[in-house]
Amino acid sequence: MSDTNPSPPPAKPSGTILLLREDAAALEVFMVVRHHQIDFASGALVFPGGKADPQDFDDALQPHLTGAATEPAARAIQVSAIREAFEECGVLLAREVGSQKLISGKRLASLEHYREALNSGEVSLLDFLAKEQLILACDTLVHFAHWITPEMMPKRFDTHFYLALAPADHVALHDGYESVDSVWISPADAVAEAAAGTKTVIFPTLRNLEKLAESKTPAEAMATAKAKPVVPVLPWTEQREDGNYLCIPIEAEYAISEEKMPSRSG
Repeated sequence: MSDTNPSPPPAKPSGTILLLREDAAALEVFMVVRHHQIDFASGALVFPGGKADPQDFDDALQPHLTGAATEPAARAIQVSAIREAFEECGVLLAREVGSQKLISGKRLASLEHYREALNSGEVSLLDFLAKEQLILACDTLVHFAHWITPEMMPKRFDTHFYLALAPADHVALHDGYESVDSVWISPADAVAEAAAGTKTVIFPTLRNLEKLAESKTPAEAMATAKAKPVVPVLPWTEQREDGNYLCIPIEAEYAISEEKMPSRSG
């Protein structure tokens, strides 16, 4: 007898960075607009990031990391978050070997040509770091959130969100391929634009923007994230008398823990 209830697709490990302006008095976060032909969150305003590549799990990367998680899967997601941020918006959280400071804007500009090469697979991350004598600064990442796509979805991601300060002289700019526009925006303004319908913002991004908006400065946001444990969020649906609701754990301390889903007509 065939199985009429196939197992849900596995959730792919993914990493996302909420880049905050290092030198800003008020809180602003860097966001990009996904290309309309991307198969996930097309056209939406999102944080830079993406799924982990097999290369991100390579143990040979360890000498090129500082402050990384000890658990291999967690370490790979940190690596993927930093790699994706570089590929997608040109900010690279890395130090030169022997230095305590993140690379300068001038040094970053000399590495610009690697963005497309890394994205296309022409150059591996390990070869890039070894050739340029760079160390990924995983210690700059502050764990902010952990979301897992519901089991009923055809594409699923196990995504960790991190906060990080973007160096003042690093110019963040969308890549023109996966993302077609970019903006530094206050979390509150992004939430307002979503409510007004002028920007498309998917449910997890919106909830994280609301949580980020509770802080007034980058320093406050970083300190708050460090002080609070991250509760994994696996949304579920509930059918009620007045409709279907999308729910998340109250313990995750988001602005809302449930949202009525639009009714389907036809």
